[in-house]
Order: sequence, then C-alpha cells, then structure tokens
Amino acid sequence: MKASREVKRILSNYEGETPGVKGKLCQMLMHGKLKGTGKMIILPVDQGFEHGPARSFAPNPPAYDPHYHYQLAIDAGLNAYAAPLGPLEAGADTFAGQIPTILKANSANSLMSDTAGKDQAITASVDDALRLGCTAIGFTIYPGSDMALGMFEEIVEMRKEAAAKGLPTVIWSYPRGEAISKDGETAVDIGAYAAHIAALLGAHIIKVKLSTDHLEQKEAKKVFEEQDIDISSQSARVRECVRSAFNGRRLIVFSGGSKKASDGVYDDARAIRDGGGNGSIIGRNTFQRDRDEALLMLDKLVSIYKGQE
Repeated sequence: MKASREVKRILSNYEGETPGVKGKLCQMLMHGKLKGTGKMIILPVDQGFEHGPARSFAPNPPAYDPHYHYQLAIDAGLNAYAAPLGPLEAGADTFAGQIPTILKANSANSLMSDTAGKDQAITASVDDALRLGCTAIGFTIYPGSDMALGMFEEIVEMRKEAAAKGLPTVIWSYPRGEAISKDGETAVDIGAYAAHIAALLGAHIIKVKLSTDHLEQKEAKKVFEEQDIDISSQSARVRECVRSAFNGRRLIVFSGGSKKASDGVYDDARAIRDGGGNGSIIGRNTFQRDRDEALLMLDKLVSIYKGQE
C-alpha cells in the first residue's frame, strides 16, 4: 500500500507517534473510496448501547444483525467501521481484513437515572482490539460532566497502552453534563473546546458534533466577539473546531446525529469539507435507511468529499 502525498502530509503531523500507530492511521486513510484524499467516512454502530435496540434498528430491521453493518461499510467503500466489543466479535472472523475496525472501548446506556452523572463504563480492552485485528480503539469523554476528570484519566491510560501496542485512539468528545445547558452541548465555543480537550488528551482522530452559533460561556463569548471570530455558517463553525484541533494537525470528523432528511446530510458534508474537516462518522443516517438508499447516500457523500458535488 503506497501512501498518497496528502496522507503522508497528515501523518507528518503526528511527530511523537510510533510507526505502528502511524501505520494504522495510514491503513484507514488509504482504505475505501476516499483513500488517499485525507477525507474519511466511518460507520459507527454503538447506538444500541446508547439508545436501545428498537430505537436504533427497528426503522431498518436487517440492522439488528451485526453482519449487516460490516457488509454495509465494506460495500460502501468506507474507511472504517466502529462498534462495541459484541458486534465486532460477532463478525470478526467472517469479515477479517476486509474493513478497518475501531473497537469502542466504553459505553453508556439510557436506562440509568438522571441523577447518576454523565459517565461511561469501560466495556473492552486494548488486548480485545488486538485480538480482533482492530485498527484503532475508540473512547467517549463528556466535557462538562462532573465525571469528566475520571474519564480523562481513563483514556490517558488506555491511550498510552494502545500506542505502545501500535494502535491509534479515536476520542468521541461530547460535551454534556451538569456544567452546561442543553443548548450548550452543541454551542460552537463548547464544541471547539471539546475538540481541543480531545487533542490535548492525545487523540489521533477526534469526533465531535456539528455546532450551532450559540455561545455558552460568557468569557468565551466576549473573546469571540472581540476577535470577530466568524461563526455565521456551518462551515465557519467547522473551521473553528478544526483550528482548535491543533490548527488542523489532528484528524477531526463530525457526527451525523439522529436521522434527518438526505439534503440535510449532504449540506452537513459540504460544510465539513468547506470548513477543512476530515469527514463524517455517520451511523443512524445510514443504517436506519434501507440498504440501497444508504449505499446511494454514502456514495454521494464520497463524491461531496472528493469535491465533485
């Protein structure tokens, strides 16, 4: 596998990493229909843990089967497929080597009370990822939660172990919890802060949500206004998150969120592309659709990231 000039440029930003970590990043960046472009589309399927099976898969019943998601990611020519331990184990042998996989190593659920605190349980290990032939580990943190400091400490240790064994780390950085409002979860100042925290913790790939033009923190709002930081469009807000990810020195992909009309998905991708983001990590907007419709959508997203649409 020969790395493209753009992929070599991206890998050069990871100066402190081992050849093993860079090799796995290269593997993802050089896989699928977007190979060599520096753009990525990843299929994440951890929603069964987060929201329950019916809310996640009933809109498209074949998606109850973990093999469905492996095959969807392969047939769509995606860069990688991310899931918790159980779904990856369910297809690890059948699909070995056909798609880079990311083991989601912690998870939450919607059965706990609102007073439990925003946190996730560690549900898999670095050795599980190696055993299953994964290309990376994934881990969620909740900046804004009273439990956040513990989550930061957990991923620092897991990331250290993963890097020592040649695996990169993808951090889902999702602001939520006692310190911020519901609107604040997607505020642009909070989103950029979340991206920066993930970079500071050593994420090789950062996953964040697309931001609104809301500004949550008073002191941050003052700086945004004094410095005339443009947050007027989605692409401008993406650009601010990219800037916060070490000025684009870290790969940053954006969540697709809950299912929406296809035009909204395409508009989001254009904003990510135009704002300098590295792509989409898009789950429910694909696997909750009929397979043929999902494949058409993913093919169009590839065209958008290639600058063809």
